Amino acid sequence: DCGLAAEQLKNNPRHKAYLEGVSLRQLKKLYSLLKGYLGGESLAESLEKFLQEQPIDPEEDMNKLDDKELAKRKSIMDELFEKNRKKKEDPDFIYDIEVEFPQDEQLESCGWDVESGEEI
Repeated sequence: DCGLAAEQLKNNPRHKAYLEGVSLRQLKKLYSLLKGYLGGESLAESLEKFLQEQPIDPEEDMNKLDDKELAKRKSIMDELFEKNRKKKEDPDFIYDIEVEFPQDEQLESCGWDVESGEEI
């Protein structure tokens, strides 16, 4: 199991100092890629297989997940965020982007953002 092997490596006192900046998800990914390589898969095949095993469903109700599954989903989302984030050092970084959204449709008002005369 790649997850168990990654946890053992991360928690090993001998390697702990070197791996404290490496997430458990990254170690699981590394083990999965190595397992695929040893099984004769190419890097692209192993990576595709790993990504298919770790999907994020935008329609999924994460309030119903247990703590372990929720942490797993958050880790996946954090990795995707860091991968897609624009940093100041990036050549195509723009500090202040202004976007005009089309107003073709009639806007619906929401009840939660309407000011009411009632004080809480």
